[in-house]
Amino acid sequence: MPALASRSMLFEFKPLKDEDILTILKRAITHPKGLADIKVVIPEECLRSIVLLSGGDARRALNILETAVLSVYDSKTHRAEVSAETIQEVVQSKTLYYDKQTHYDLASALQKSMRGSDPDATVYYLARMIEAGEDPMFIARRIVVCAAEDVGNADPQALMVATSAMVATEKIGLPEARIPLAQAAIYVATAPKSNASYLAIERAIESVRNEPLMEVPDHLKDAHYSGAEKLGRGTGYLYPHNYPDHYVKQKYLQEDRTFYEPTEQGYEKTIKLLMEKRRKEKP
Repeated sequence: MPALASRSMLFEFKPLKDEDILTILKRAITHPKGLADIKVVIPEECLRSIVLLSGGDARRALNILETAVLSVYDSKTHRAEVSAETIQEVVQSKTLYYDKQTHYDLASALQKSMRGSDPDATVYYLARMIEAGEDPMFIARRIVVCAAEDVGNADPQALMVATSAMVATEKIGLPEARIPLAQAAIYVATAPKSNASYLAIERAIESVRNEPLMEVPDHLKDAHYSGAEKLGRGTGYLYPHNYPDHYVKQKYLQEDRTFYEPTEQGYEKTIKLLMEKRRKEKP
């Protein structure tokens, strides 16, 4: 809500330093409102592992520590001996480090890495999302969107690979689905890029919303109902397949408009040359 935001003070919380996180963890172990009622035995290197896993987020670090302690807590002795193995088991929890903002941040990073043609960053953020327990179908949908929006007709195969990966993910699920997801994401990342299709539909929607609607030419209108011929529906329509190269000059819009402007990337270069030739021949 822009109106509300303009009247608010915005704060951005930066990640804490490692030593600050370590101090917070040690305090939590001894503080009466923390884990002081439990005799916690945890090596320094395990605490530093938690610091590393927290990514500068004190809440995450405390969650890891608490979960680790409670997972090995002995109610008879009120003792908890935390080892590296304990922490490793804890960090495999699906939702432990994945809040709403991280969900959106990683989804954004994944799509921007594919768009930016960086397969290594792409597969890293993909791994982050999978390990955090993200819905694999959500990941698959982002890859499909990127294939259409950012690759488009520069490599039409990208959309086929992406949709195939989405179907595979739906059929087989994780953990095996990580493989077709990775294949599709890497394919999209390394494919030639064009957003010409995305821009074309945006321009066309803008025209429909904000300009007078163009009438459908009579020769393109449906002629399969009684009385259509008397109204001139379909009259004069030229069937392209009856002509050389399956193309014939014909008016399809009431006014000449250009919404799709192909680039010179990948296969779209071929499309561009063809479209330039045909647009010059327009009736």
